[in-house]
Amino acid sequence: MLQVEERARWKANAWRLHQIAVLAGEAGSPRASPGKDTFFRYRMAAVTIWLAIRASITHNEVPMVRANCRARFTAADFDFIVRTLARSQTDQVSLVDLLSDVETRDSILDHPRLVDAILNHCGHLRISSQFYFYVLARHVLQQGGIGDRKLCDYVASLLETFSHASRLQISDETHRLAEQYISDILIALSRATPEQAFLLRAHVGNYSLFISGIFHPAVAGQRSLRGGPDIEFYEQVGRTNYQLVASHAVARRCELDDVFEGLADRFRDVRLALNQLSDQLLNLDDDARPSLCL
Repeated sequence: MLQVEERARWKANAWRLHQIAVLAGEAGSPRASPGKDTFFRYRMAAVTIWLAIRASITHNEVPMVRANCRARFTAADFDFIVRTLARSQTDQVSLVDLLSDVETRDSILDHPRLVDAILNHCGHLRISSQFYFYVLARHVLQQGGIGDRKLCDYVASLLETFSHASRLQISDETHRLAEQYISDILIALSRATPEQAFLLRAHVGNYSLFISGIFHPAVAGQRSLRGGPDIEFYEQVGRTNYQLVASHAVARRCELDDVFEGLADRFRDVRLALNQLSDQLLNLDDDARPSLCL
């Protein structure tokens, strides 16, 4: 369990990150009218995710998302692939050999039976979260006409990062978080180093994609709330910030410039694919979906 002091500090930081997302598009209201409807519940659930992210995220840091889910697959993941796809002992031996080749591995990961096995499995899935999100993200992105595996890997890593929470439900305490003034965020951005600014901008793009992709029912209801940003707002914010970081030296050094360019160019297409993921493949409201044994 996190200490009370740590949780309080992370809550303040989570709300600050949300306000940065609002600021980044040069639009929106400094205040949003709270309520108990579905929109506010989902919107605050997104903030709550940040409260339970692992201890590597401290008060003044945001996560550096990388396109590295495939590089972090575990032995259990490969065992799952072999058990799912092999029809005989001979097939198992052949698959193990084939998985050692990167290009062949990528082709095998596109097999539709992997998606079916994940979605139809009852009980605990003994696979890693990075494997889980890569297979599902790859599935919906391909359906949306996006075949770039590296971009898919980044989106899967983004989902994994934002979903590292013990639960996605919100608490009463979250509703009582005080809003911070936009001027506070302007000060934070103006004092950021170039690398910190890169991380903040990348996070704003990631946050906008995650909110509008996974929590889109909440965003769709924002028009009815005074000052509530809509889907187009998040698309503009996300696209703009991805464009800004695509040309940054850090992006080139991390070999993410092409990923950010792709996300900027096809933000809406990726967002729609994540809408399908949220609507059809994920269940964020209860424990009905398969759980992972990590």
